[in-house]
Amino acid sequence: MKIGGFQKLSLIDYPGKVSCIVFTIGCNFRCPYCYVPQLVLPEKTKKLKEVPIDKIFSFLQKNKGLNEAVVITGGEPTLQQDLPEFIKKVKAMGYSIALETNGTNFEMLEKLTEEKLVDYVELDIKNKLDFETYNLTVGGVLTEEMFENVKKSIKFLLKGKVAYEFRTTVVKEFHTMQDIIEIAKAIRGAEIYYLQNFKTNVEVVGGRKFTPMDEEVLRRIVKRISKFVRVVRR
Repeated sequence: MKIGGFQKLSLIDYPGKVSCIVFTIGCNFRCPYCYVPQLVLPEKTKKLKEVPIDKIFSFLQKNKGLNEAVVITGGEPTLQQDLPEFIKKVKAMGYSIALETNGTNFEMLEKLTEEKLVDYVELDIKNKLDFETYNLTVGGVLTEEMFENVKKSIKFLLKGKVAYEFRTTVVKEFHTMQDIIEIAKAIRGAEIYYLQNFKTNVEVVGGRKFTPMDEEVLRRIVKRISKFVRVVRR
């Protein structure tokens, strides 16, 4: 596991549980508005000091009873081939596991779910499920195989074999009201869909400024899509 960051305490990243967060290095997307270029861009990741796994295990051992869950995010954590082994060790300590993913590694997601290694999955849907639109949103690196895996991952989670959430970060330059409506239709009946507006004044992968969606437009979007899915602003 290549780990680029470790947050010892979070009250919001795992529903109903006190958690800590493991940030893995590397991603197969290049979403221009991504907040963590240091975990994504090779020229930045090579300068990043990795967090020793032993240090994380030591912390988890000492904090059993205070922390209840570990959230694994990135980057894209399913690119880490030894992810299942890492999770097994963490779960052996009694922790719940949440996985944040872009859905491009369906095989890994299915394996982790079927082997009951994850308790909660947070899948980030980048845009409506149209190849050209999705490709633009993820930085022009999308392949047909990746796109099919995203769609398979969404359908898999909708079967309810593991607790899950879908989420989308809304950026004015990449999303329209109709785009979000199309996403909501595609995940009709989902347990929960989080809409989070883009945050300004942060360094992003694209290296330029992007714009949050107008709040009034977001309110209208929430009203429109509520008939398809339970939607929550975050």
